[in-house]
Amino acid sequence: MANPHLFRPITLRDVEVRNRLWVSPMCQYSVSEHDGVPRDWHLQHLGGLARGGAGLVMVEATAVVPQGRISPRDLGLWDDAHIPAFARLAEIVHAHGARIGVQLAHAGRKASTYPWLPGFPGGTQPAAAGGWDTVGPSALAFGEYAPPRALDAAELPGIVAAFVAAANRAVSAGFDVLELHAAHGYLLHSFLSPFSNRREDGYGGDLPSRARLLREATRAVRAAHPTVPLVVRISATEWVDGGFDLTDARQLVDWLAADGADLVDVSSAANLPQAPIPVGPGYQVPLASALRDGPLPVGAVGMITSAVQAETILATGQADIVSLGRPLLGDPHLPLRWARELRAPAAESLLPPQYHRARL
Repeated sequence: MANPHLFRPITLRDVEVRNRLWVSPMCQYSVSEHDGVPRDWHLQHLGGLARGGAGLVMVEATAVVPQGRISPRDLGLWDDAHIPAFARLAEIVHAHGARIGVQLAHAGRKASTYPWLPGFPGGTQPAAAGGWDTVGPSALAFGEYAPPRALDAAELPGIVAAFVAAANRAVSAGFDVLELHAAHGYLLHSFLSPFSNRREDGYGGDLPSRARLLREATRAVRAAHPTVPLVVRISATEWVDGGFDLTDARQLVDWLAADGADLVDVSSAANLPQAPIPVGPGYQVPLASALRDGPLPVGAVGMITSAVQAETILATGQADIVSLGRPLLGDPHLPLRWARELRAPAAESLLPPQYHRARL
């Protein structure tokens, strides 16, 4: 191909990203000290993904408060003491020519679980084993997890402030892009969904009220950082009638554009433990495509496993960027291979000179 879409740069605000093949945020559950601080594993893991030729490396779900971690072994940005370690991550990723982003998150009613790693049990990690009480929009449990405490309306400005404070720390550490995690059943998504939000105040009921917390967080982060690209990840459908669906997602994207978001990262599901998800190659791409006629560029993710498939998604106008997760765990150098496979002009410049003999 003369100039494949996958390896063309994209600019958000004033930040140019070298290509449109991005690394999805993928939890590593590797903070063994339980203090939220990234250490050697994260440096090697994220540095390797940047070295492999991706345009942007999105750091895994990073909690804005300690109680917002999925597990005690998650990353966090709730304290200024975290900044130096995250600055080192940014330095490593930048050294390989990639941009770095962070997914700011609060796990809500899906917090305080055991790490999703071999050898650990599943479900809620009790306080006696290092866990904590969880919170949500309503006192409704996720499946067999421990039921959360319903947040009082007076607590919600503090949640917004925590997202802003974490964004401040990320920007201080040199991060290029911020992402708000409003998908997969975590706190912001759980407010959006009528399945998990049964509130009767100004944060529950109709869609404008259920979207209020996410919109407040989006506006607040945008106001604090007017020049930093802001991505929002959403679950565009819950795959169950009566839940947050594509019609709601279209309206939400309109609101997010007005609130200052720059791109919507389109995923799905994970707010109901047994939703009938039609998993298959590119199964979430039609969701991104359906939202692309809105006011914001969109990202596609989910079982995208070949260069031709990824290039087709972009070339046919289904999305503006493609994010990969598990394929990059199997081969962190996949972008280098795909650039060569598609004969991208950028292929040679992506290859580290130290690896030139390998002809990846």
